[in-house]
Amino acid sequence: MGKADIGLIGLAVMGENLVMNMESKGFTVAVFNRSTNKVTNFIEGRAKGKNIIGAMTIQELVDNLKVPRKIMMMVKAGKPVDEFIDTIIPYLDKGDILIDGGNSHFPDTIRRCKYVEEKGFLYVGTGVSGGEEGALKGPSMMPGGSPAAWPFVKPIFQAISAKVEDGSPCCDWVGDNGAGHFVKMVHNGIEYGDMQLICEAYHLMREYLGMSADEIHEVFKEWNTGVLDSYLVEITRDILAYKDTDGSPIVDKILDTAGQKGTGKWTSIASLDEGIPLTLIGEAVYARCLSAIKEERVVASKILSGPVAKFEGDKKAFIEDIKNALFASKIVSYAQGYTLLRAAAKTYGWNLKYGEIALMWRGGCIIRSTFLKNIKEAFDKNPELDNLLLDPFFKENIDKAQSGWRKVAATAMLNGIPVPAFSSALSYYDGYRSARLPANLLQAQRDYFGAHTYERTDKPRGELFHTNWTGRGGSTSASTYIA
Repeated sequence: MGKADIGLIGLAVMGENLVMNMESKGFTVAVFNRSTNKVTNFIEGRAKGKNIIGAMTIQELVDNLKVPRKIMMMVKAGKPVDEFIDTIIPYLDKGDILIDGGNSHFPDTIRRCKYVEEKGFLYVGTGVSGGEEGALKGPSMMPGGSPAAWPFVKPIFQAISAKVEDGSPCCDWVGDNGAGHFVKMVHNGIEYGDMQLICEAYHLMREYLGMSADEIHEVFKEWNTGVLDSYLVEITRDILAYKDTDGSPIVDKILDTAGQKGTGKWTSIASLDEGIPLTLIGEAVYARCLSAIKEERVVASKILSGPVAKFEGDKKAFIEDIKNALFASKIVSYAQGYTLLRAAAKTYGWNLKYGEIALMWRGGCIIRSTFLKNIKEAFDKNPELDNLLLDPFFKENIDKAQSGWRKVAATAMLNGIPVPAFSSALSYYDGYRSARLPANLLQAQRDYFGAHTYERTDKPRGELFHTNWTGRGGSTSASTYIA
């Protein structure tokens, strides 16, 4: 069989499927797993008769690899990655490449990249999106790390990744150290937002319009043929039609408590660190947290009062309003996500190509949608675009959608139906288009209680003032001013 083009550690479902994908594209793969019975089962099962080499030790794995060796770890994020790095390093030669394909937190990737490079090796931290099916048939891949590693991993990564209509791979070099994992983290944050928005649309149809799962299925089926055409709308359509063994919709029997693995939370924390308002994604994370306290909510539902949802009017027209609210809010979600990418690029010195990132998300990944080609076009036209909302395509679409969007947010509130993502997206939009916000009063409050100083509208920016509000405070002000 000869030596392998790449080694892979971690034969859980994502790892196994990536190996099958690589082998199907003509690469020979060597595999290792900490519990070696998984290697045996894989080699004698799915991998039988294929160009896949089973290794029972790290030494055996390394011995079976072409130079420079490329070893991809598909292990649980966190401590296991650090442990494997330290286990593998003694077996490597200068210039060998370690790849982390898990959902690692980007600061860990920045640290690991430095650590591995200092020892004379190269490091790649790559986001891999698309779940089990994507891993097998073509994921979206977002690699970053040591730039010198890219020419060696590029042929494999681009061969196995998803392709868009013109054959472009949904994989390109993102940037240094943690850039790839940062972009994957923002992808996951946007995914949280998209899912919450879809859930709010479903909730309004179910609780306010009184529609059945089958009726809502028909709506999502139609939505998936237009501007909302996307993987998440498509799977929502299929979920709503899926029947339990007794013939009733299975979605109605699923307990309403959502889990999370942390990437949405990381995105929200990163936005707070950067001072970038990612309000919609933050609300999507909090909505999952609120769903998790099911027992408390059941008790509260018997104690706390609110309006009884009652629909009157044109059902078809309101469904169209919900569609507009979903589309406009989705635009805001991506606009916010991209403002975070821009801020992080400055902080970490990454040269991110925003149009290319949209292309990487066009296929294979969970947030893939037709809408992303418009994002690519927006950044192709203006690579320095501050906010997607300012692009003519997105501005026109929000102009068309906002009347329905406002109607949905107001109606939901008047009827006591929670729509945290729809409403926070609308508040952000209205805040962003306001030339004047009430932060002048806030600055006065800060100066009153903490002498934090303020700037004035009738003086140049950067000049600081303090008022002795009580006549007792004197003229001493705080030494730092943070707007």
